[in-house]
Amino acid sequence: MIKVPAEPSRHRVAVWRELRKVGALSLGQGVWSVPDVPVFADGIARAVELTEQAGGRALVLDAAGRGEADSAALQAQFTAARSADWTEFLADCGKFEAELAKEIRNAKFTLAELEEEEQSLERLRRWHRDLTARDVFGAPEATEAAERLKQCTAACEDYAERVIGALHDSNGDQ
Repeated sequence: MIKVPAEPSRHRVAVWRELRKVGALSLGQGVWSVPDVPVFADGIARAVELTEQAGGRALVLDAAGRGEADSAALQAQFTAARSADWTEFLADCGKFEAELAKEIRNAKFTLAELEEEEQSLERLRRWHRDLTARDVFGAPEATEAAERLKQCTAACEDYAERVIGALHDSNGDQ
């Protein structure tokens, strides 16, 4: 449970961002929940630290549902939040693949463009790694996301081969 002074708002925003970044589920105003597993410990500690630096109060509790239905409801809410994260990830995979297809259509085979696409792929890899760590209950979209990341990697490798091929062809013409 987090209570941060209303002003300046940047403190509330910093705490909110940290909790969202770690994958916490907002249960209501100032009340957040994560499963009790080690992957969340550092993020929770950072949120508590930010809260205290802002002159606020943080109360970290171990809690469980009063019954099986309550525990199942919390797990379902957490998994739904991860499903939404995976859906966003899958959409970005589609954008990445569309960008590569556009560069191939336009025959834009430059090292600068390749470097930019490789950085985008690395961002997808980091995001996938972070989502996998937070997805402790196994959202159904995780399997598709792993496959899509493999497809993005293969598409980027294909693009890299085309760039290298184009650079070698142009060097041979000189």
